[in-house]
Order: sequence, then structure tokens, then C-alpha cells
Amino acid sequence: MRRWQVAVLAVLGALALACEGTSAAAPSPSGKAKAKAGMPASMAALGDSITAGFGSCATLLACGRNSWATGTSTSVNSHYLRIRDANSKIDGNAHNHALPGATAADMVAQATAAVKDKAEYVTILVGANDACASRIDWMTDPATFRAQIDAALAVLEKGLPKAHILVVSIPDLYRLWQLGHTDPEAVRAWNLLGTCPSLLADPTSSAAADETRRRQFADRVDAYDHALSVACQAYGRHCRFDQGAAHGVRFTLALVNHLDYFHPDADGERRLSEATYPGTFTW
Repeated sequence: MRRWQVAVLAVLGALALACEGTSAAAPSPSGKAKAKAGMPASMAALGDSITAGFGSCATLLACGRNSWATGTSTSVNSHYLRIRDANSKIDGNAHNHALPGATAADMVAQATAAVKDKAEYVTILVGANDACASRIDWMTDPATFRAQIDAALAVLEKGLPKAHILVVSIPDLYRLWQLGHTDPEAVRAWNLLGTCPSLLADPTSSAAADETRRRQFADRVDAYDHALSVACQAYGRHCRFDQGAAHGVRFTLALVNHLDYFHPDADGERRLSEATYPGTFTW
């Protein structure tokens, strides 16, 4: 998945500003409402193409306005907009460092950027690219994945000791194969783009080896989610895991874009925002 995303971005990069430039940002709040005590006045989002809103603006490019975490589109109603409704001080202080193709190994650099932002709330959603390797045996080892997440959290703990951290589970990509492998358009897109080969190579095959490979992929995602959960627990009281909420979103093909049939569309980003908004934080 990583290679084709980078290639597409390189070819279409000139369109990126046009895509973002046409966005209709959510209107700023009046600023007169009293801020709810303890609500963050700044935030940063870390992760990969999902948090970057990749493919959600009718083109295979990052589209930050539709990010479930920091987006400005009212149709998505991101965490940023939900917080801004209660605390206008966060207006304009949401930073999205997520990059298409990013893996757990990239989280230290993104966490360092969040520290520079002095973010009071940080979201982390990563792991799909660690699983979406060119070959099933090239997926990131769970122990390595955990160590990389721990390293990123250590940067946040040192630089932002009072910040609230939300660690989000990986969406159920295996379910996407279950839904799409009988859809000719989805299969065509996956084959054309070479999307997530460890899961989606030969998507219509029922051979035992391919079935085993897909189950190994699903098991690896589960292992990553477990690593995310225990890493957050070890971090302490300022970290919350979403308890599998994102993984539990029942994605349909109507909730992914119809260019790559893989990344959430704007409605899919909205569902992620709804599922993961942290009602458990004592702001």
C-alpha cells in the first residue's frame, strides 16, 4: 500500500493545493460561549492515510478537511470541531501530522512535531501500513510494533506530560476484503493499484494458501491492537485506548471511496469520529 500511495501522491501532488483550496471550512465559533473547564485548547493528530483523509475528496490525495481527528468539514464533525463547540480557544489550533504510508516507525517524528505544537490533546491511529506489506512475512513484528509505539509515547510523556492521549484501534481491514472480494469494481481497483497486497492480492482466490494468508493478516492486526492497548495502559492515566471502537465500526463499501475501495470517504471518516470521540476523558 505504501509504494502505490507514494507514487500516486508524486504524480498528482500538483493537485493537492487545489483540493484543499476548494474546502469549505467550518465557520468559526462566536467565541462568546464560556469554555468548558479543562477542555484542550490545542491538539495534534498522528498517524497514516486514514487520519490524513486520503481519498475522501474524490481524488487519491490527502484531504485534511475530512480527517476524523482534525477536519474542518461539518459533514465529518471531527474531534476538533466537537471540542471547539465547547472551547473556542482551540479554534485554529489543530495540527495534523499524519502522512499516507506512515508506519509505527514514523510515530516518533510525528510525536516530536506534536511536542513542538504544545498540543494538549493528541490522537494516534497507525498500524494499517505495518500490516499492508508486499508479502505476509514482511509485516512488522508485533514486538517491534510495540517498541515503536512505546518510543513515540515516551516522546509525548516527556514533552507533553499533561496532554491527553487517545490511541485508536486499527479499522477492520479484513472485513473490507469480505465485503469487496465479490464486487467487480472493488476487485478491479485493488488489482490496478496493488492495494495492501498482504491482504488483497488475488482477492477472489479461494485457495487454501490465500485464505491462510488473509487470516494471518487479520491476526496480525489484532496483535497490533493489543499492543496499542497495553502500551496506552502502561503510559498511565493521561492515555486512553478506544477499546476497539474504530476496529468495531461496521464499514460497508458505501463508507469507503470508490477510487481505491480502501480508504474511508467523508462519511466513513464521520463514522470514525463518532466511534472514537473520547467521552471517557475528564477534561
